[in-house]
Amino acid sequence: MPASTKTTRRSLLVSAATLLSLAATAPAALAVPAADGTPAATPPARMSALGGARLGQPGTQVNLAPGVPVLPKDLTARSWIVSDAESGEVLAAHNAHWRLPPASTMKMLFADTLLPRFPRTMEHKVAARDLAGMGDGSSVVGIKAGRTYSVHDLWLGVFLRSGNDAVHVLSAMNEGVPQTVRDMQAHADELQALDTHVVSPDGYDEPGQVSSAYDLSLIARSGLQKKDFRDYCSTVSAEFGGETIRNTNRLLSGDTDVPVYQGIAGVKNGNTTHAGATFTGVAERGGRVLLVTVMNPRKREHNEVYKETAKLFDWGFQAAGKVTPVGELVPPRNAGATSAPSGSPKASAPAGQAGSTPVAAATTGSRGIGTALAVAGGLLVLLVGGAFLVNRRWPLPDLMRRRPRP
Repeated sequence: MPASTKTTRRSLLVSAATLLSLAATAPAALAVPAADGTPAATPPARMSALGGARLGQPGTQVNLAPGVPVLPKDLTARSWIVSDAESGEVLAAHNAHWRLPPASTMKMLFADTLLPRFPRTMEHKVAARDLAGMGDGSSVVGIKAGRTYSVHDLWLGVFLRSGNDAVHVLSAMNEGVPQTVRDMQAHADELQALDTHVVSPDGYDEPGQVSSAYDLSLIARSGLQKKDFRDYCSTVSAEFGGETIRNTNRLLSGDTDVPVYQGIAGVKNGNTTHAGATFTGVAERGGRVLLVTVMNPRKREHNEVYKETAKLFDWGFQAAGKVTPVGELVPPRNAGATSAPSGSPKASAPAGQAGSTPVAAATTGSRGIGTALAVAGGLLVLLVGGAFLVNRRWPLPDLMRRRPRP
């Protein structure tokens, strides 16, 4: 066969396969919460197939086989997903692409978008208008108008106390809430978090504000590439405004009915009226790093979201290396490329200036999603039945190891 014919045939196959891939991963007309934000009672019959066809199917998706442990029987969450944070393999999932209210897990996207923009030593005097527009009953860290706070302290307020007041002050520094929402949406699109629609930067219940367990795992995986993100989300307690604040992530800080989870290293929890309890966690054990996202357990017991997350972590660490994945966490659109952070070009600091140690000192750290990552391993292209498959390993550098459970 002439070389030109081979080239033409291959080009046609790649083009066709690419179109098939785009058709499979494009977001469908999906069911979203009602106008008041209340989620639907059942998942839609058709969800996004991004990351694999199995992930677009309702119900539990897992490849049980000899040697693979059985999933916990008492899981009640509307949606959950267990994935390998480094390879991106999805080990098991339940309604992974169901678009649900995310509550304060949306703050992961807020942090991943804005963290590179301001050096942690930068200070800001809070004006009353900076705190305007917070929803009734918002969680707060206690920021006062007229006082000056460092960016470092504001991020502690975001991660440890889930402070909507800290989110609004940082948003004000980023030219306001509307601009921040646009920046977050642009970054979500860049991460291929296509189930996510941002309405408020703090995750407060708003009509139309949704994400999914799949997207929250994508967002957490991106944030964890940044050293500052890892430092803040794994901080158990810190001084803020003359008092000690403690992380409300109970798998990290513990509670009367939830012990600290061995190997836990973050990430973010949330709870609102319509979202219920939501949580994304990352943990390391035996050299393997897993991500688990759990959204809205129907069982309303105290700390239920953490209990179900711990069960899924336990299962994941037992199943990893034995279970055949049901899908993958896709990389960002620009993975392996060099680019500036998404969103407003008026960032106060170049990407990377925010990376530092927990003390208030600006040092050079991770350079954001475009330059902190190199897609490890080869790019394997297989044209089988019109399928265009990419084999990637996406390493998670320097994950902060947590101390063993007391």
